[in-house]
Amino acid sequence: MNRTIKKVAVLGSGVMGSRIAAHFANIGVQVLLLDIAPKELLPAEEAKGLKLDSPAVKNRIVNASLDAAVKANPSPLYRKADVSRIKTGNFDDNLKDIASCDWTIEVVVERLDIKKSLFERVEQYRKPGTIITSNTSGIPIHLMTEGRSADFRKHFCGTHFFNPPRYLKLLEIIPTPDTDQSVVDFLMHYGDLYLGKTTVLAKDTPAFIANRVGVFAIMDVLQVMQQLGMTVEEVDKLTGPVIGHAKSATFRTSDVVGLDTLMNVANGLAQNLPHDEARDAFQLPEFLKKMGENKWLGDKTGQGFYKKVKGEGGKSEIQALDLTTLEYKPSQKVKFATLETTKAIEKLADRFKVLVAGKDKAGDFYRKTFAGLFAYVSNRIPEITDALYKIDDALRAGFGWDMGPFETWDALGVQKGLELAQAEGKTVAPWVQEMLAAGNASFYKVSEQGVKQFYDIETKAYKAIPGVENFVVLDNLRASGKVVWKNSGASVIDLGDGILNVEFHSKMNALGSDVIQGLLKGVELAEKDFRGLVVGNDAPNFSAGANLGLVYMFALEQDYDELNMMIAQFQQAMMRMRYSSIPVVGAPHGLTLGGGCELNLHCDKVVAAAESYIGLVEFGVGLIPGGGGSKEMTLRTALKYEEGEPEYNLLRNAFMTIATAKVSTSAHEAFDLGFLRRGDEVVVNSNRVIAQAKAAAIELAEDGYTMPVQRTNIKVHGRGALGMFMTGVHAMRVGNYISDHDLKIANKLAYIMCGGDLSAPTEVSEQYLLDLEREAFLSLCGERKTLERIQSILTTGKPLRN
Repeated sequence: MNRTIKKVAVLGSGVMGSRIAAHFANIGVQVLLLDIAPKELLPAEEAKGLKLDSPAVKNRIVNASLDAAVKANPSPLYRKADVSRIKTGNFDDNLKDIASCDWTIEVVVERLDIKKSLFERVEQYRKPGTIITSNTSGIPIHLMTEGRSADFRKHFCGTHFFNPPRYLKLLEIIPTPDTDQSVVDFLMHYGDLYLGKTTVLAKDTPAFIANRVGVFAIMDVLQVMQQLGMTVEEVDKLTGPVIGHAKSATFRTSDVVGLDTLMNVANGLAQNLPHDEARDAFQLPEFLKKMGENKWLGDKTGQGFYKKVKGEGGKSEIQALDLTTLEYKPSQKVKFATLETTKAIEKLADRFKVLVAGKDKAGDFYRKTFAGLFAYVSNRIPEITDALYKIDDALRAGFGWDMGPFETWDALGVQKGLELAQAEGKTVAPWVQEMLAAGNASFYKVSEQGVKQFYDIETKAYKAIPGVENFVVLDNLRASGKVVWKNSGASVIDLGDGILNVEFHSKMNALGSDVIQGLLKGVELAEKDFRGLVVGNDAPNFSAGANLGLVYMFALEQDYDELNMMIAQFQQAMMRMRYSSIPVVGAPHGLTLGGGCELNLHCDKVVAAAESYIGLVEFGVGLIPGGGGSKEMTLRTALKYEEGEPEYNLLRNAFMTIATAKVSTSAHEAFDLGFLRRGDEVVVNSNRVIAQAKAAAIELAEDGYTMPVQRTNIKVHGRGALGMFMTGVHAMRVGNYISDHDLKIANKLAYIMCGGDLSAPTEVSEQYLLDLEREAFLSLCGERKTLERIQSILTTGKPLRN
């Protein structure tokens, strides 16, 4: 059947339910969010004369939950206005309304009896043929359908969203023996394309895939640290970004998630896995039991493995728990010789061999933990999944690992990893040795066509990972020889079908001279032999902006000729992209700041990941956008004048967006701020962005793309608008809302956006505005307070308001 999801019912409005509802609202789906009606009145309700059957009382729980979600930071909504798609109600009055829903998701408390009781009521109203799923992290899915009809069981499945649903990409799909295959196929596709998830098909085993392996990895770390006598700080130093895990590493992450959650999952696994060879790993160590008894559960109780206290002079300081004495002491900075040797190794995959070769305690830790992890995941096939890539997908998307266990093992070398496990007394599954004996030396490989393949244990052959045909993975294309040109900061890669891609690989993808050279080369090559260009990358962020260190160095040395040339080259590169003979499509994701934003402002079209945080943030370092950003926002504002809104209001809005360094909290919000415009696209699944951008470039080319002509008729308002801005900014200074230096920067920005000191509204060219922009940027580089702001960002990462 042709199934569409127009309306979803979410049953249960707690932290998880309200945020699942918010994410469906993000993608444009109507949501019915229901919860129980209260059994007692609050004193405030009694004082108002309300009764238990009053609508305000009956919907109090669900409305309070939704309000809390809307106010949460980070927000579960792309835009605050998206909450209008969510209608609230209660189980007593509104359960009947699920008859109009295409998908009903149960997200109530983790108790089988309560879930089964609710499903009994749901079946009275649910429309036959509609999907019904349970969001659970541990209860066996097949037990929930006992006593339900054949149609219910056929359309029932487990859907395990990870919290927070907007930001964590994993969605595990867990069918029962009765689930119709078409339902499973639909959910796998819908999760990927519409919800933006890495959808992983899991078996109905305890904790499914991600929590089974992820919690084992955490519990194994706890055992190893006790064996080696390590501290909380030492373990967090070793289990963070250096191995591609979150900066919060093991213990800080546990504090944020809540130790009760970790203990509940570990206890459940210890009880429900009688035949797991590593079952003992899930037994809680004594210090964790004691922490549970003391209610030291992490951030929710104010202390866990870490605690924030007031130190001398009222200054906050972080204390760490001594697991031997269970006393808190000031957190210590940690150094390991092994880690020092990896500082120069930027590529994550290249670090692992160095880490396990360490001669210090860090090396011992890595050898033991990797050995345990490799053995464990090898033995989970076919128990929790039939395909090894699903374990890697689940750990990357659910736990935020940059590389999954089998990818890590590959980076170390399968034979080396096997020897490591054996040396630590771990038993690796026989299929690994059989794979090596057959001459297959890795779990993954990339075909000549740039398609990633995995070793399939059942057929003993390599197969393409299902779904990868929908993605363009630059690493795979690079491995298959598709790089056309490269330098130290950028690569030009052939995406096929006549489209090139410019990828950055500088630190934080900062836009320096080498990246600018790459952009210009990409345009040149595309104009000569191709039909379109995409600018995108697979890094965590698109670009953090221009190379601020270089700006600071030239400014400090007062080398204004070099600075002028650098800014001019950046502007010219943006204009070269904008006025090329081939379509240029930007593919931003993550941080897209300063110069990264300016680059996308000059593309013919932008295909942005939903999680794109776009903004012109130069004000924070005492500058104005100098790579065409001030010009482009002025031009875009002028284009809106014909739409009838008061012109000064439009100009003021654009001015304030730059002057307050606003950054969109999603790609959808970037439309509101003017960074994206009609015709640009938003893609929910960031893995699909480059593929979709390629498709957009092809479409523009096939529609007969014609090179645009530079604008010479941009309306600017001169002194009339300039006076308005200067008066407003002066009032903010008098009110002490901004500093003298803020006033100076704001006046320079106003001068650019008003077209300078013109006596009347005038039409000017893009180059005229670019010259004003460059002049203002240069003059600000000569200001001591600007240099102080830049230095603060470069040295502390924090903005300075001086």
